[in-house]
Amino acid sequence: MSPLVLSIFLVIFLTIIISSSSAQKQKIITSFTSSDSPWFPDQNQILLSPNSTFAAGFQPLTSSPDLYSFSIWYYNISVHTIVWSASVKNPINKTFPLVITSSGQLRINGSSGKNLWPFSSSREANGTELSLKDDGNLVYGNWESFDYPTNTILPNQPINETQRPLTSTNGKYQLKGSKGLYFNSSESYYNASDLLLSFNDVGKIIKDNGASSITSDLGETKLRRMTLGDDGNLVVYSFDPESNQWTSVWQAMFEICHIQGICGANSICTNFDNSNSTSCVCPPGYSSIGEDSCKRNIPINDPKHSKFLRLDYVLFRGSSDQTDLKARNYANCEEQCMRAPNCLGFSFKYDGSGYCVLQLDRLLYGYWSPGTEAVTFLRVSSSENETSPFIGMTNVLETTCPVRISLPEPPEESNSTTRNIVIISTLFAAELISGVFFFWAFLKKYVKYRDMAQTFGLEFLPAGGPKRFSYAELKAATNNFSNIIGRGGFGDVYRGELPDHRVVAVKRLKNITAAEEKKGEFREFWAEVTIIARMHHLNLVRLWGFCAEKGHRILVYEYVPNGSLDKYIFRVGENKSSADEPEKDAYEEDTERKPMLDWNIRYRIALGVARAIAYLHEECLEWVLHRDIKPENILLGDDFCPKVADFGLAKLKKKEKENVVNISRIQGTPGYMAPEWAKSDTITPKADVYSFGMVLLEIVSGVRNREIQGSRMDSEDWYFPMWAFDKVFKEMNVEDILDSQIKHTYDSRSHFDMVNRMVKTAMWCLQDQPEMRPSMGKVAKMLEGTVEIIEPKKPTIFFISDDQ
Repeated sequence: MSPLVLSIFLVIFLTIIISSSSAQKQKIITSFTSSDSPWFPDQNQILLSPNSTFAAGFQPLTSSPDLYSFSIWYYNISVHTIVWSASVKNPINKTFPLVITSSGQLRINGSSGKNLWPFSSSREANGTELSLKDDGNLVYGNWESFDYPTNTILPNQPINETQRPLTSTNGKYQLKGSKGLYFNSSESYYNASDLLLSFNDVGKIIKDNGASSITSDLGETKLRRMTLGDDGNLVVYSFDPESNQWTSVWQAMFEICHIQGICGANSICTNFDNSNSTSCVCPPGYSSIGEDSCKRNIPINDPKHSKFLRLDYVLFRGSSDQTDLKARNYANCEEQCMRAPNCLGFSFKYDGSGYCVLQLDRLLYGYWSPGTEAVTFLRVSSSENETSPFIGMTNVLETTCPVRISLPEPPEESNSTTRNIVIISTLFAAELISGVFFFWAFLKKYVKYRDMAQTFGLEFLPAGGPKRFSYAELKAATNNFSNIIGRGGFGDVYRGELPDHRVVAVKRLKNITAAEEKKGEFREFWAEVTIIARMHHLNLVRLWGFCAEKGHRILVYEYVPNGSLDKYIFRVGENKSSADEPEKDAYEEDTERKPMLDWNIRYRIALGVARAIAYLHEECLEWVLHRDIKPENILLGDDFCPKVADFGLAKLKKKEKENVVNISRIQGTPGYMAPEWAKSDTITPKADVYSFGMVLLEIVSGVRNREIQGSRMDSEDWYFPMWAFDKVFKEMNVEDILDSQIKHTYDSRSHFDMVNRMVKTAMWCLQDQPEMRPSMGKVAKMLEGTVEIIEPKKPTIFFISDDQ
């Protein structure tokens, strides 16, 4: 046989072998028994759950394809997601098979005969098999994978003290005892108020005291998982088939920098954009020595030759390296740090509480957050020239150059009048020339700074304040303010598009005159806008920027496309303009009839609005009264996530003249204003609670509070909350107040508890005496179901007695 023929035969033979091996299909089994042994890693075989949701088998490691792990993953989605692994620390060679021995032991035989299956799993009776359940639980006899989680918990999988702790892939973080998250197994950075028991596939997280938390997509049955990530955050993900990706719907830590171990020693974690991305920066006087750690530039050889640099909103949490003290004042706290040679700095709060924490020996787990309300003073060498970038709003920007001119001493014998005139004229000319020169230098530096700021995008106020736009920019973005989308008491709202293609809502405030511009009120307006922009909450409309130029006062908000709540809950015709219709303060586009919202979405909207108002009242650095809560000021995002608008605008509205102060005191919309607005009582946050109660009742009933329902009372005596109270608590018929447009969808078994909580909470909010109403924080808890709601007292109008 010739060499050519032999080569052709060899090529054909190899082709047949390769084709036959590639044509070998994946083998699917529903259980693994001793008769199926051995099972080799490269055998192309999987164990499938009965519902085909989960699969188990050998998976090659991404770092080394020749090594394997025995894992469980989602089978019916294209995104490969592993939820459990048996051999995390001991990779498996392809020659090591999984077997069930004659004695019933489950083994992965290593090269030396060592069992690489890391669990004690022996059968209790003959016929034991390895099987995968519909919920993703791998079972063999009395052993199950749910008792040995890796970094993921599946729906309906119990979370308890007897389990192996949930551990992140990098081994840094653990969930212990279903309550606390720990860094390096011992340092706690998150403690849940109640023990987590489990969560289900509709987005409800169940706790031990009967309470629960909910995900942002509650109600939809989806593939879900709770995973402890390598960043230390415990997150619930749901799978979206349309986008073919996992989406975060709940997380334990909203401020990622509060997680310990994100940054190394002497470093500060920052998270300016409220996303999951963080950065580690070195404090002044320190330089980077690695990815996330820093070291001091100039050593302090003599503690007496040191000084402190102020870092606003920065805290270090070094556990045992901190000393909590009670200091009378700042000087006392500084003195105690100066006396300790190993003191690297101290943290202090200017709230009179005496909060003083000394940082000893080392600086660990530093983070920046306006919510800290504290200042850290970092100890550096006296020769350190670097200044602190963490200045917040404590320093005023200096833009002027000081001019110091001193007059020379006159000659001892200067009796000549001409000489005196020349000297005075010369000095005057020198002063004039110097003033012109310094003014020119100031203008040159100002123009240079402005151009540089526009080039590098530095037109922001200190500490992440809102962007300042020019009037020309906003005029171009709104096409000369031609696309109006809303009118209100504070001003008109226009739709605009920025050069980076972001769509924004632009509100032009009313009552701004040139005279006010000359009064120096810009600084006050700037400060108030900065406070509003720092109010970050999921259910508040974000303020992105402002314009204060030549008498113009303009605010730039994020654009919420779905419009206001009233378009969705009230019937067609109710929202049309009329003489007695309240002005629309929030922006919205006039579009066709909106779809009606079901009960679950209405409940989520009510809960989100309550949390936002509670944030304004109780969690902001400077608490804010909204003063005009109504459906027109509640906007809905793409996923019907509510966003409260027009908060804090009462601070920006200019004061009226003294002779109309009693008339202008009343702020808000008729029908939503608390009774104390019409009296001489002091206005407190309870006025907002009353307005929210009226909106909550409208969400349930789907009608305006001033629209008279079936009643025998005269129109001048009819009061919406009294009518609803009689229907629910006297006639015991809650269905009479439900929105007639979706009344047919009401199911007393599924919706009674939710609607009952909403109605009872509304009745408590609508009490005529402010002291009888709960705080907004308690209102949110009443809606969540975490506090018991007793039967409320019948609400009355303040001028109607209780016995009427």
